[in-house]
Amino acid sequence: MEKENQEIRNKIFYNRLRNWEVAKKVGISDSRFSVWLRSPLKKERKQRVEKAIDDLIKEVK
Repeated sequence: MEKENQEIRNKIFYNRLRNWEVAKKVGISDSRFSVWLRSPLKKERKQRVEKAIDDLIKEVK
């Protein structure tokens, strides 16, 4: 059984990012981000998280 938001978790893992980095980019605490990932993200939150991940990936390259 997959965890909630598995595609986001995978994207963070495969791009060698850390949850705290994504949380910081989104503007929330890492503990709040963990809570967010436990249940399905609303569209607006999911877009914020995906944008943060994409921005971090660009910064690394």
